[in-house]
Amino acid sequence: MNAKLSILFYAKRAKTNANGLIPIYLRVTVDGERIELTTKRFTHPDKWSVEGNCMKGTSAESKATNSYLDTLKARIFEYQQELIRNDDLVNAENMRNKILGIEKRSHMLIAIFQNHNNEVKALIGKDFAAATHVRYETSLKHTVDFIKWKYKVSDIDIRKIDHEFITSYEFYLKTKCNCCQNTTVKYIKNFGKIIRICIANGWLDRNPFINYKSRMVEVERAFLSQDEIETMFNKEFATDRLNQVKDIFLFSCFTGLAYADVKKLKRTNIALGVDGERWIFINRTKNRYTFQHPITTYFVCYS
Repeated sequence: MNAKLSILFYAKRAKTNANGLIPIYLRVTVDGERIELTTKRFTHPDKWSVEGNCMKGTSAESKATNSYLDTLKARIFEYQQELIRNDDLVNAENMRNKILGIEKRSHMLIAIFQNHNNEVKALIGKDFAAATHVRYETSLKHTVDFIKWKYKVSDIDIRKIDHEFITSYEFYLKTKCNCCQNTTVKYIKNFGKIIRICIANGWLDRNPFINYKSRMVEVERAFLSQDEIETMFNKEFATDRLNQVKDIFLFSCFTGLAYADVKKLKRTNIALGVDGERWIFINRTKNRYTFQHPITTYFVCYS
């Protein structure tokens, strides 16, 4: 939808200078919002036409001033078309910046993504797990490769990201990276966090994920039967290292603890429970919930 734009030149009689001249001002109105700037031109009060928004007469001074005002007016309409071509909003702020020659700062996608990942890395062990950082770094690599493949550039202004960008990225992940549906959804979800950061900071005026839908596919997960666990439990490997790997895997099976939780497990995480038996007390890495489980139940069937 095009913004309604009007241009008016007027003389401020309240600001008469020592020579008895008054300044000519420019007023640009965009959808009811005004911008008022000086043109740096002056006129005698009697020589200004309120109805014509210009200087009266055909003197050289009048012709020069009116020609300048016409040029300035034409330039403002050019700024309007430039904003439209660049897919920027035609609003009062952007028009003011164009008139004053203030370039709007570009926010680049890859730079923002990398800064986010650096912050995640700095917060490993506090707010994030190391695996989370690795996941975002992989997502960043896919994003870098995608924009090189699609746009032949190393970075892109986040204002250029739209619905077509996201659907093309999804296509790229599935075809060029051979990602399955669920893996693709996870990478797109990681990318979505970067977009939310941009929106929260006011760098994006609209959410490119509106009208985009992609769902996880239900996967039937395989699980070990009791016979398979018993076979593994009774298996003796040739090296202590493999036997230790087997014990850790079985420990995870018996407790339901993820590898990341087992890896950080310490003797201090084992204490007496309310029943007087030994229990495991640990904060889960993924959701930081407190995990409590009796140890004795692990060996009932295999002691």
